[in-house]
Amino acid sequence: MQRRAFLAASLASPLFADSPPRVGVIGSGGRGQLLIGQFKEIGGAVVAVCDVYEPNRGLVAANTGAASYGDYRKLLDDKSIEAVVIATPDHWHARMAIDALDAGKDVYLEKPLAHTIDDAFALVNAVRRTRRILQVGTQRRSAELFQRARQYASPAELGDVRLVTSQWLNRQSGLNRQSLEGPLDWKQWLGSAPARDIDPLRFFNWYYFWDYSGGLLVGQAAHIVDTIQWYMGSREPSAVTCTGGRVNLDGAEVPETASLAIEYPENYLATFTIGYKAMRYHTYNDQIVQFHGSKARLDLGRERYALIKESTAIELKPSVEASEPGSFGPATRSHIRNFLECIRTRQEPNAPVEAGQSTNIVLCMALESLRSGKRLRWNSTSRRVEA
Repeated sequence: MQRRAFLAASLASPLFADSPPRVGVIGSGGRGQLLIGQFKEIGGAVVAVCDVYEPNRGLVAANTGAASYGDYRKLLDDKSIEAVVIATPDHWHARMAIDALDAGKDVYLEKPLAHTIDDAFALVNAVRRTRRILQVGTQRRSAELFQRARQYASPAELGDVRLVTSQWLNRQSGLNRQSLEGPLDWKQWLGSAPARDIDPLRFFNWYYFWDYSGGLLVGQAAHIVDTIQWYMGSREPSAVTCTGGRVNLDGAEVPETASLAIEYPENYLATFTIGYKAMRYHTYNDQIVQFHGSKARLDLGRERYALIKESTAIELKPSVEASEPGSFGPATRSHIRNFLECIRTRQEPNAPVEAGQSTNIVLCMALESLRSGKRLRWNSTSRRVEA
């Protein structure tokens, strides 16, 4: 209770009360608006917002007093802005982040790192070339429970780990059928994606279309795969295979039910299954990662973990366990706090760009495998995917 009280107090107290970093936000939809509120709470001064959809940026500008832009390059021209938050569709992530770095900004970039492997490598190079800070929005790396549980993923506790299994189950009824309620710069929104007529279904549900993202598979696997690689100390896969069911969300392209298998050079196999036509779960119960060691198993949920040692008993009882409902809520604020601290200290953030690319390689290979029906190998020397 004392630790929770301390964490609550530290998360609530703003950083840099005298001189808060000046932050611009690119992408002011649902996730962007959540981040705006949390940046302000932690201690960032949100002074500018950019969105190609006027109703979104107008709402944020009215509520915050931030300057409003329809073109993100105009926001980057403001030399007083120290940091940029990017919460746009995935296919814009790399281009916007590189442009922000080249403009001298530090970047908080929502996951995944990019929509292609090559774009993400260009972003890695830009971060190191410009010597700016880039934090990938995989907030589990800043969550106190996840940091604490990681100590039990060691060989001393688990023994040899040859298998890691994971799943994320819940239920989604359908897509957003909202209509446009104001001006939208559709051509700019498409960016590098194939040209097509304006389509509100695609705009409000970009997550579920191949041109802009990889659906719930990418959205949720980004967190789980990153956690597995973080705990296991892996940098890249050796091979990836992904299979999916039929699309059961009317109008979507990417299936909401899929499973991927990831082979690693460290001699273990990781699996991840996404199923969003299952029954509805409380977020406490909707996901689990299990590290199956030769001496023990580590079970890791969103707000709980348990270390279960080898035993012949019928009822297995954890030797170490934690259950902290509600503890995941502050994870994003902790991640933002770490980013803002790194802006001042110039230290490496908890989720650096290389870690983001390690996960991005798996995600991009998973989408290609799903669409091609092939097992794909990763050639680390040529940095290319091979069938």
